[in-house]
Amino acid sequence: MKSILLYIVLCSVILGCTSSKSTIKASPNVTAGFMKNEALTTEEKQHWHFKDIYTDSIPGISLDKAYTTLLKGKKGDTIIVAVLDMRIHKNHEDIKDFIWTNTDEIPNNGIDDEHNGYIDDIHGWNFLGNSKGEQAYRANFEYVRIIRKFKAKFDGKKREEFEGKSLENFDEYLRAKKVYNEDLKYTKRKLSSLKYKQIRKNFLEQNILKELPNSSLSVDALKNLKITDKKLANNIKLLIQLKKDSVKDAFDIELEKRYLDFYLNEEFNERLIMGDDINNLDDKTYGNNNVTSDNSTSSHTHAIKVAGIIAANRNNKIGIKGITNQVKIMPIAISPYGDEQDKDMALGIRYAVDNGAKIINISSSKKFSIHEEWVFNALRYAEKNDVLVVTSAGNEAENLDFIQNYPDDTENKNYEIVNNFIKVGASTHQLNESLIHYTSNYGKESVDIFAPGKNIYTTYPNNNYDYSSGTSYASPIVTGVAALIRSNYPNLSATEVKEIIINSGVEIKWSVSKPPNTNNKDLVPFSSLSKSGKIVNAYNALLLAEEISKKKKKKRKKKK
Repeated sequence: MKSILLYIVLCSVILGCTSSKSTIKASPNVTAGFMKNEALTTEEKQHWHFKDIYTDSIPGISLDKAYTTLLKGKKGDTIIVAVLDMRIHKNHEDIKDFIWTNTDEIPNNGIDDEHNGYIDDIHGWNFLGNSKGEQAYRANFEYVRIIRKFKAKFDGKKREEFEGKSLENFDEYLRAKKVYNEDLKYTKRKLSSLKYKQIRKNFLEQNILKELPNSSLSVDALKNLKITDKKLANNIKLLIQLKKDSVKDAFDIELEKRYLDFYLNEEFNERLIMGDDINNLDDKTYGNNNVTSDNSTSSHTHAIKVAGIIAANRNNKIGIKGITNQVKIMPIAISPYGDEQDKDMALGIRYAVDNGAKIINISSSKKFSIHEEWVFNALRYAEKNDVLVVTSAGNEAENLDFIQNYPDDTENKNYEIVNNFIKVGASTHQLNESLIHYTSNYGKESVDIFAPGKNIYTTYPNNNYDYSSGTSYASPIVTGVAALIRSNYPNLSATEVKEIIINSGVEIKWSVSKPPNTNNKDLVPFSSLSKSGKIVNAYNALLLAEEISKKKKKKRKKKK
């Protein structure tokens, strides 16, 4: 292993990343000046993340280049990719052919045919439902669960009253209360502001009607009014803006109410419908086999967007192209609106491993974890069984070297517990100081690599397509590249695939705006925002995978 890692390190320094016999050069590391000056075409907007930073002046992953050269005429193995997310629109026209089927289970016979504890798990498992078909759509934030769990023990107590594990829990309880109080205050203030805007709108309508009786108060009608009175004209101008905002404001009011009713509500506990012991990992006979979301465009859109980036049909002309079709997507529902439970995540990882997944994508993150050791042990289980885990860094524009972020592979910010875990930040198509997406988390010690994550065109419910942004969509891009490698080079381990992805990325040699990208730009070296200082590159990764795969095969032959 040491010789392989040394080769990777040396190869990442040499721009080509190829042997002297190779006739194909890798995408080089670049400095500023490659920026595409003209606006992106429609095709480029929809597939910018596939473009090449050198030939197209767009910092994508060089996937088009990889398909026209390295992958032309090749057909690799089919790789099972588990998507730990929400329920999925598995009948979408662009991914329905790539949904995993459990061939060891007889459909709908009400029997656990393979004796794995999950009845009729034909296409995966839903850890957020029960045998009655009920679903936990919304959930508390994790810090609310911590407060509920420890309130009776710690409320009103002093730090010096505790020691050992109790002291650790006390400190975490105080941290949870601090975040809770900040979020509750912000939510109430925002809700009050939104309601005030509604009151203000109604007040202006009444007063304008007094001045202009029988007038229409539609936006178009108000715009066409010829008013000489300055005060009235200003009121009409303000009313027009408030009416324009009213639809979004009404949506935001409902959203903030959800925070109070569900996410921040200590009295609400979504776990009650499951009927399991949330503090017992061995109590796993809960959930159901319904991994399919309904057809509502507002319900559970996240998983279908993630899956489409990985596997949308590359051969048809109806929608978009995913990164690879040599995959089967295994849907595992663990994500409500709110924070995931550590128990669901740990069991979801184990379910994926036990059912043949070689890569697991987890496009979610949270700031607290009650049972982080369960997830750590699940990651160790995945590593032991040669499964790669790819996660998103999160979208709070924070430095994760100083902020807790779960799931993670680093215990107490001290050392990495596994070598099969990749955390991904989000980049943009702009080859300038705005290369990092303004919401992306980052961290020299905590984030492994960046990948395209702004305005990614992907699958939506009801056979629709649209753009989405965030690290949730950067993560499946790395997952897709990993699937390409594992498909074409099955002799490479999960750890080797991780090292290849990290070391074969394109290194950026200029300073960028540290998130959040405000008007007062804080320019820092791109290399300071992740371990690798790179953006993932499929073309380079496949070149490096080819070299390392050949070396492994030669070593095996010599041993024989």
